[in-house]
Parts: sequence; structure tokens; C-alpha cells
Amino acid sequence: MSSPLYEPYTIRGLTLRNRVAMSPMCQYSSEDGFANDWHLVHLGARATGGVGLVIVEATGVTPEGRISPGDMGLWDDRHIEPLARIVRFVESQGAAPGIQLAHAGRKASCDPPWLGGKAITDPAKGGWPVVGPSPIPFDASSPTPHELTVAEIDALVDAWEAAARRALAAGFRMIEIHSAHGYLLHEFLSPLSNRREDEYGGSLENRTRLVRRVAERLRGVIPDSMPLFARISATDWAEGGWDVDQSVELARALKGLGVDLIDCSSGALVPGVKIPLGPGYQVPFARRIREEAGIATGAVGLITDREHAERIVADGDADLVLLGRELLREPYWVLKSMREAGVEVAWPVQYGYVFKQRR
Repeated sequence: MSSPLYEPYTIRGLTLRNRVAMSPMCQYSSEDGFANDWHLVHLGARATGGVGLVIVEATGVTPEGRISPGDMGLWDDRHIEPLARIVRFVESQGAAPGIQLAHAGRKASCDPPWLGGKAITDPAKGGWPVVGPSPIPFDASSPTPHELTVAEIDALVDAWEAAARRALAAGFRMIEIHSAHGYLLHEFLSPLSNRREDEYGGSLENRTRLVRRVAERLRGVIPDSMPLFARISATDWAEGGWDVDQSVELARALKGLGVDLIDCSSGALVPGVKIPLGPGYQVPFARRIREEAGIATGAVGLITDREHAERIVADGDADLVLLGRELLREPYWVLKSMREAGVEVAWPVQYGYVFKQRR
């Protein structure tokens, strides 16, 4: 019996071959923001492995918006062609190429995780000053961010637009706005990191103003046929912070601005919170936002089992299932799960003929 997980899914003018997406995962392997052979193989392998949508990692809209000096970027026209090379290969394998545009805010200028992930405060070691909605550091060992002025906020909206135009030039079929995981747009959303007293702080309307501006600007420059996603942290898992009720309100507002899908993650704004980790622990957020905001959602978070992923879509919890770590473990997760489910599998021709040979 077939499952909607493996059936085509159309959102605006884009039809995905199935409802499994590769979640954007930072590789910390760029130099000066450029995509390279690692990214081609990393992303291309999952396209070959059968996913419907491949989303490129958090890509800095400015140099200062990178999490680490190894992050990918789209602040320069020279970044376009290396990404276009990846786009061409992903599409040649039947997957749709998407990209996540981001600014790390107060969590920028850090070592890659395998070097400890600590803040780099010395410019001589490749660091740079960090920014945020308010001068509140992420933790006791983090630098205090510069509080963005309104003019600087305006310039960042322009930077998101410029990056989106470059993404179009590279051939991407979908763009995601990164508003989660404690990075800049999430920092504006949460009262725990935003103590401003101007039009960008205080009320829910004010705290959501920047992400709404970015969404409105991007919707205005990308084609009507192109889907626009937004990744959010549905809750901070912290008292007095951003929560799922506010997420529903934000999702309604973003839908009205032309956002097509909310990619529902959680946490990472403040350290030391207790998160009830377990398979699908974030799926209820996707279901609630889908039902109450009337917008498509993506489910993420420790989804590893085929039958679990099938139920998420079949039961209406979410419209897409985004896999991260599981696709690192098994790039061919989709093709293998289809075979296990008894669904016809179209292996790449370079592999498929081998499986048809008798031994």
C-alpha cells in the first residue's frame, strides 16, 4: 500500500517528487563563503539518494552574519556560480534545490563545532563584532552584541533581498528564511533576547516586524511560482520566552505575506534549557501551526523511522518531513524506505542496473 510520503507534492509552482526534504545542515567548510567540492558531494549524494527537496545550509546574507568563518555566503556575486554548479547537479538527479538565507546575530563569529564552537573575539584570529536586537550576550562566555540601529536593520533587509536575487541567479527553486535556533531573526522574536523600546521591541507586532519585513521583501522579488519557507523555533523552552502561541500568530502573519510553509523546529535561543528529546518531539508544533494558522508545515527532530515518517504525513501532522542526522547516517534513506514499503524505486541508472542483475 502506498503512502503520501512518497507521492509528488506541489507547492506554488514547484512539484517535489516526494515529501521528504534534506534539512539544512551547516558544514563549516567554506572559505570566504564559497561553496566547494565538499558541498557538491554532500548535497548531491542526498539528491541521488531520492529526497524530494535539498535545502542548502544556513547561508550568510552578510560576512558578519555567518556562524563561523567556514559558513557559506551569498553576499557577493562571485558566490553564485559555485552554488549554481550544485543546483545543476541536484536537479539532474530529480530533486529540487532550495537554500536557507540566514544571519547568526549574537551567535556569529564562532569556531566550528569540532573546534569547540567558542566565540572568536580576536580579529587577528578571524573573528568580528557581533550584533543583535539588544546588548544581551548569548551566555557568560559570549561577547555582548552591538544593538542594531534602525538604519542598520534597514541595511540587513536589503542584504536579504540581495542574497535572494543571487539565489535566483544560481537557479534555486525555493528559499527559506532562517528565523530559528537563536540566530538574528529569532533574537528579535523572543522577549528573552529583545528588550528594545522602539518599533522592533515590546509587543508581538513589534518583535515580529523584522521577520515580516524580510518575508515581504523576498516575496516581492522572487517569482510567484517560487515557494517561500520560514524556519522558526516554535518555542524557546524557557519561561517568558517565545512560545507556540506566538508562533501560531507569526505563522498567520507570514501566510498573509506570501510565505508558503513553516519549518517547525525549536530552542537554541538560550542555554541550559530542558528539552524533552525523543522521536518526533517537535511534530506537535507542526501539527498545531498547520491546523490553527492554516499553513503548510514541515516536521523535524529525531525522525529516523520509515513508518513514523509515513504517519506524520498520512495523519496530517505536517506536509513535509525534513531529515537531518538520519540523512548523514544514510544518504539513501528515501530509496531504501521506499523499497521497504513496497513502493517502486527508481535508483540512479548507474546503480539500478546492478540491482536487476541475477547473481
